[in-house]
Amino acid sequence: MARAAQSTFVCQSCGATYGRWQGKCESCGGWNTIAEESVAATGVGGAPVKSSSRSKGRTFALAGLDGVNDQAPRTETQVGELDRVFGGGLVKGSVILIGGDPGIGKSTLLIQASARLARMGHRVVYISGEEAVGQVRLRADRLGLTASPVELAAETNVEDIVATLSEGPVPRLVVIDSIQTMWTDKVESAPGTVSQVRSAAQVLIRFAKKSGAAVILVGHVTKDGQIAGPRVVEHMVDAVMSFEGEGGHHFRILRAVKNRFGPTDEIGVFEMTGKGLREVPNPSELFLAGRDLGAPGTAVFAGMEGTRPVLVEIQALVAPSTLGTPRRAVVGWDPARLSMVLAVLDAHCGVRLGSHDVYLNVAGGLRIAEPAADLAVAAALVSSLTGAVLPADSVYFGEVSLSGAVRPVAQAAARLKEAKKLGFTKAVVPDVARGEPSEPGLATQAVTGLSTLVADIAASGVGRPRTKSSDD
Repeated sequence: MARAAQSTFVCQSCGATYGRWQGKCESCGGWNTIAEESVAATGVGGAPVKSSSRSKGRTFALAGLDGVNDQAPRTETQVGELDRVFGGGLVKGSVILIGGDPGIGKSTLLIQASARLARMGHRVVYISGEEAVGQVRLRADRLGLTASPVELAAETNVEDIVATLSEGPVPRLVVIDSIQTMWTDKVESAPGTVSQVRSAAQVLIRFAKKSGAAVILVGHVTKDGQIAGPRVVEHMVDAVMSFEGEGGHHFRILRAVKNRFGPTDEIGVFEMTGKGLREVPNPSELFLAGRDLGAPGTAVFAGMEGTRPVLVEIQALVAPSTLGTPRRAVVGWDPARLSMVLAVLDAHCGVRLGSHDVYLNVAGGLRIAEPAADLAVAAALVSSLTGAVLPADSVYFGEVSLSGAVRPVAQAAARLKEAKKLGFTKAVVPDVARGEPSEPGLATQAVTGLSTLVADIAASGVGRPRTKSSDD
């Protein structure tokens, strides 16, 4: 007997379901995102729902916390930056979702990792739902990976994929590129819809948990940077990675958004070259390359990305405004945080920026989230306003409070060590950071409040003369 089908209206942005069509999704607020989908009446695991359900469930054994962990050790992909973000390598039976903009290099990164893992003697299967096998081979030939024993296939039906993977030895790694192209015959809707993406991901996740193979799912992203499809898929997988990068820059950043087996604050940095993605073991040299040492409005911030210290250049431009409401443009930092620093400079340091346009940029396209950049941002703003050039061999870090005090930040010793390694000789730090282990050859200047930093910059008076406008 044919299975009964039921029509539902599903939002293609957030996955919310409705009994009838409507123009606006009440869950995410999107317009014209609701589409009709015909879903077969299925139960758990895609099995048809029977007319009579079981009255009682089966019993199962319970375990304690002090048992022996029989999980296999992590498998390193030999791509150091990728293993760093994973938490040390691939975990047996884990499912990882990697999202990123089109053309950012997701497929290139995964084919390189697959080739390295296959050369170590592991079985690696690469399933492409967007390209033919010949197209994948062309990319592998361009990257010089044709000699790697990676098994390729171009297939989109998840039942056929699972049946094929179940034959022979269990793969150590399975790459599905991409999850939006997969479909299952348990759901009567087009590939790429919310129901198909959710059901296909469930089948692949079940295969990974039963077989022990690590599965990497490639996901498309929407215009606002979110992974396309239902958000429930992000809850189903073990890790969610975001592959980021700007079109005008040649480096890419892999960032963990969710990770059940590792940290979520680590990043992996890659450089896009003609031979594929190259690992960048020292991102600070990349972000500081080509900076103008004699320009006012630039300060070097010693930040942390997970356990890795990263030095980046903060660029600020303060210019008189002809508008009633001055511009505030920020790239790579929190605009609300900039407004707070400007208010503290005005209220406690006498630095009036209410009639000036303020532009702030993190050089290299890196996005900074930690408040430790407050001191470097304030130094760059005051430097641009006064025209005083900050010392090229100085780094800055510290959190600014609403009272104007400079608060300590975590891992100050690692920041100072990285600054010393890159040739910096001076660090402007919070006053409490003086108790941290010092680096030989690196002098530390402790500041208790933001007013002290402003006074030091203004007293230096060294720099390019500012060009005054006709209104000055």
